[in-house]
Amino acid sequence: MKPRKVTKAVFPVAGLGTRFLPATKSIPKEIMTLVDRPLIQYAIDEARAAGIKEFIFVTSRGKSALEDYFDHAPELESALRKSGKDDLLEILKDTNMDSGAIAYVRQNRAMGLGHAVWCARRLIGNEPFAVLLPDDVIAAERPCLLQMVEAYEQTGGCMVAAMEVSPEKISSYGVLDVGSEGGNVMKVKGMVEKPKAKDAPSNLAVIGRYILTPKVLTNLNRMKQGAGGEIQLTDAIAEETKTKAGVFAMRFRGQRYDCGSKIGFLQATVAFGLARPDLCNEFASYLHEVMAMQKAAQ
Repeated sequence: MKPRKVTKAVFPVAGLGTRFLPATKSIPKEIMTLVDRPLIQYAIDEARAAGIKEFIFVTSRGKSALEDYFDHAPELESALRKSGKDDLLEILKDTNMDSGAIAYVRQNRAMGLGHAVWCARRLIGNEPFAVLLPDDVIAAERPCLLQMVEAYEQTGGCMVAAMEVSPEKISSYGVLDVGSEGGNVMKVKGMVEKPKAKDAPSNLAVIGRYILTPKVLTNLNRMKQGAGGEIQLTDAIAEETKTKAGVFAMRFRGQRYDCGSKIGFLQATVAFGLARPDLCNEFASYLHEVMAMQKAAQ
């Protein structure tokens, strides 16, 4: 039987963004712009492309700017219309959400990703759902979540996006123990949260895209603390590897940027800037000049 269609997505955005202080003292990290679009817009666009209709944000204090971003701005729209700036009005359309399409729940304590997802349980109900971490921005010809939804329609169960990482970074991720790696989609035998490199079952790590069944919420109800004293989503998903439905990993096609780190944000800015037809020539020329000046200085 074909699995139920995934139409709901959870966006955990309650973090304080301390790695980007002082910028995040007054604005949510998710509103920081990658070229000219906030990080959250990339995640929303990816979710829309995958058929998501209901968007659930798990927020915290100080995130009002994030909520305002998705609201209509009548004065701005009127000014653009009067000025004949139809191209900018068209851009604004992607930032507006229909009434009832977006919902917000509060995570009043920082207790980990698993706890953030659990906070959205009543809005998720008894349906499969996606989880997208806006920190992970993925450049791909076919959006990552769309790739996953198409694979999930064949496998059912839970699905996580996976990529290979270097040994020195393995302890920052949930790491997969997979069966035969005969393709892009692999059956998962086990998952370990943030292991030491010598203890890791593979170099295949989970990144911030998930398709999960409601059973994961049942597992989270037990509220067991895992690595770092937090309630780990990885642990709740790992329990599903023992079930008939199972867990699958999909090695997505695309380039992931960790925009939760300064270096990852800078790398993404360069990559996305060079990918823009209206910016690439001038930007590339500038980068060449900078590199030439650095070589001359050495």
